[in-house]
Amino acid sequence: MIKRGQIETLFKQLKQNFPLKYFLGDNVNAIEIQIWVSMIANLLLSVIKSRLKRNWSFSNIASIVRQHLMNYINIYKFLNDPEKAWVSIVEKKRAEYRNSLFPELEGAYF
Repeated sequence: MIKRGQIETLFKQLKQNFPLKYFLGDNVNAIEIQIWVSMIANLLLSVIKSRLKRNWSFSNIASIVRQHLMNYINIYKFLNDPEKAWVSIVEKKRAEYRNSLFPELEGAYF
């Protein structure tokens, strides 16, 4: 049985981390889709939070995932040890462009 506190926490997370103040569509179906997508994203972020060894707040996880959404990173490794994960990404990119014809362009990727 779900308790009232859990429901209030869910709505608080949804209001704080997802833009449900303004709806992108103006019909009922579009509004329902936007609410369902926010709830699915909330569920995925909760699963990520539960699998992490490091203790992060939910809003910090949401903002980090939002910023790195288009980057090819392992989100678990990044959130467990951000510094080590970022250094490994930079070193991998540096190794890719080491023998490049235009090595001065490698700075554009870092």
